[in-house]
Amino acid sequence: MNRELKRLSTVVLLMFVALFVSTTVIGVFQSDNLRNNPHNARTIYDSYSAERGPILVDGQPIAQSTPSNDAYNFQRVYSNPLLYSAVTGYYTLNQGNAGIEGALNQYLSGSSNNQFFDTINSILTGQTAKGAAVSLTIDPKVQQAAWDGLGDRAGAVVAIEPKTGAILAFVSKPAYDPNVLASHDTKSVIAAYKALDKDPAQPLQDRAIGGDLYHPGSVFKLVVASAAIDSGKYTPDSTFPNPSTLQLPQSNNFINNAEGGNCGGGDTVTLATALRLSCNIPFAELGSALGQDEIAKYAKAYGYSTPLSIPMSVTQSTYPTDMDAAQTMLSSFGQYDDRVTPLQVAMTSAAIANGGTAMMPTLIQKITSPDLSVIQPFQEKVFAQPISAATSATMTQLMINNVNNGAASNARISGVDVAGKTGTAQNGDGKPYTLWFTGFAPADNPEVAVAVVVENQTTFGNAVAAPIARSVIEAVLNK
Repeated sequence: MNRELKRLSTVVLLMFVALFVSTTVIGVFQSDNLRNNPHNARTIYDSYSAERGPILVDGQPIAQSTPSNDAYNFQRVYSNPLLYSAVTGYYTLNQGNAGIEGALNQYLSGSSNNQFFDTINSILTGQTAKGAAVSLTIDPKVQQAAWDGLGDRAGAVVAIEPKTGAILAFVSKPAYDPNVLASHDTKSVIAAYKALDKDPAQPLQDRAIGGDLYHPGSVFKLVVASAAIDSGKYTPDSTFPNPSTLQLPQSNNFINNAEGGNCGGGDTVTLATALRLSCNIPFAELGSALGQDEIAKYAKAYGYSTPLSIPMSVTQSTYPTDMDAAQTMLSSFGQYDDRVTPLQVAMTSAAIANGGTAMMPTLIQKITSPDLSVIQPFQEKVFAQPISAATSATMTQLMINNVNNGAASNARISGVDVAGKTGTAQNGDGKPYTLWFTGFAPADNPEVAVAVVVENQTTFGNAVAAPIARSVIEAVLNK
């Protein structure tokens, strides 16, 4: 009998311990995750009883909560909504949240573990609970220049401060008005969301960091060229055979240079000239010689296939694996199945600009509690060192040549050395191109690195993307 009682007591004790551990994990360690879950309806309804913190650009609110005359107490309002929709995202009663609103929901709603004592204080004093204020790194003039530059075209612009990783501009088009999703009228919100979700232009897709990723085209040549030079096996003067067409191995298909003919004349061409004129065939030959494993190593060091948050989650850019010889050659100039976000392309240029050091990109300048104490300061962090300082200096000069005397001439700025690279990515026979420009300036002391992508075009990157990037760079330099 005593033995059975001991067994029963042991089972009960173990059950109590398991219950204690599970509730502790849920109540303490998982509390932020549960509160931040967009499907947690109780959290969403409760959050409307507090004044949600503002999202600030240069000290001015681009999202804030104002008193409302209904059961929800506060109404979320977005100023200049289209300009900042890719940044703020939206906050709704029943369709979840996105952008900064979603990624930092626990801070904005005042429900993070860091704000526990603020919540207690509001209860004790009888004051209305308030969320934290989120200040962004976005520069309003640079953001406006990126927005205006894209015009009515679909695409994205990302501008980064190379030395810190601070994101100065973050634009995705087409955009949308998050105010229509912030309404307290459930039916209208659901209808508006469904209409946006079904829109063929896909305005809810944040093209800067996600959605259907782009072929990088010739901007990927920066990864391949820097990998070749950094390996020590090649210099800018290394030469390659220079045919006007090249048959892919074990294939009936041929590749050509974008301008037709060979690359600059002559039986051979240097790596420097191939990059300056953005020739595909020499880079196919270089990629074949380097091998896909070597290229993949450098791509990963730049950020490919790596989880990132800014704080929104970033879709991983990819460089394909297990390719045959023909696929490797195509991938070496940004085709086949290379896929990138504009953020990744901007990170590549920023790393070259910053002496070979890639900084972790971020939109967050600081997070401040209602009493103005700083909960989270700006966090400058090294992401990786993909290339050496010597390789960075060499690549910088090659990219200056691209702008001064090459295929990126429309990025020139009088009195300023701009380093850059264009791209014109193919999307299949008969389909329009994806156009790119990426680069940085001033080349000797970079203040900004930028990536521009424009969808569904029939010309070249230098004609459309480069002028947009130039306007963004000028906005930074003219501050």
